[in-house]
Amino acid sequence: MNDDALGDFLRSRRARIRPEEVGLVSHGRRRVPGLRREEVAQLAGVSVDYYVRLEQGRGTNVSDAVLDAVARVLRLTDTEAAHLRDLVRPKRDRGRGAGARGGAGRTVRAGVRTLMETMTGTPAFVLGRRMDVLAWNALADAVSGFSAMPEGERNAARHTFLDPAAREFYIDWPAVAAETVAYLRLDAGRHPDDPLMASLIGELAMKNETFRRLWADHPVKEKTHGVKRMRHPVVGDLELGYETLALPGAPDQLLVAYTAAPGTAAAEKLAVLSSWAASQDGLGTAAEGDHAKVDNPSSSGRG
Repeated sequence: MNDDALGDFLRSRRARIRPEEVGLVSHGRRRVPGLRREEVAQLAGVSVDYYVRLEQGRGTNVSDAVLDAVARVLRLTDTEAAHLRDLVRPKRDRGRGAGARGGAGRTVRAGVRTLMETMTGTPAFVLGRRMDVLAWNALADAVSGFSAMPEGERNAARHTFLDPAAREFYIDWPAVAAETVAYLRLDAGRHPDDPLMASLIGELAMKNETFRRLWADHPVKEKTHGVKRMRHPVVGDLELGYETLALPGAPDQLLVAYTAAPGTAAAEKLAVLSSWAASQDGLGTAAEGDHAKVDNPSSSGRG
């Protein structure tokens, strides 16, 4: 992971604000777009040296008032403001045990698996740290083909950027790519000591130019709700809403459910996929470590 994440983030946010937007007069040509550091300091009510040290990651004991002022000047969203705090005050993982290696937080409790099994008409899956796909129900597998991905490599970000089939599957692939990077950035900020996250980011940056470009822009966004448009090999074009729910007692896990309004073409296509899934031998709720082999026409690992 980039050791200058805080500086990258603040510079990217300064660059998107024109001086005239905040009541400043711009004189002559600027070497960089957006606000200068001294202008941010002036508007935030701190010394230039103080802000420079903050941007360079050398600020210690930064007060909430200063962070609030900087967030206001840079017009940060609530999510971006929280990300700024994560970068300024990193929450260090305790020790280098299972959590640092990625072993903690991967187990999906039985109640959640049972819940997904009862959602027979709703594709549902669980995302963990680094956008690893931890568990899913039969209909989610029919839609996204999780079981076809090699065990240990079920990761939505890796699929989006490294699987050529993803560009065909996601009709709005550029939007999906941007959303993926924005959430991965947020997760990275929350867990700065995660070596597996650093490894994933390094792999994606090395192998995919679009990822490198998006990552450099430092987007941050929660995975909440929206629409996914997919080109499915069995039912054709499929437009589904999605809702993302934080799981109580599992802070690093999200339950994602795809939705379709009753009576719509999407609902009819989900019904077709549900019937198809029920006919498959071994297709059902699964999790990391399962070894079921499924004859699934969908390509693997989509989230």
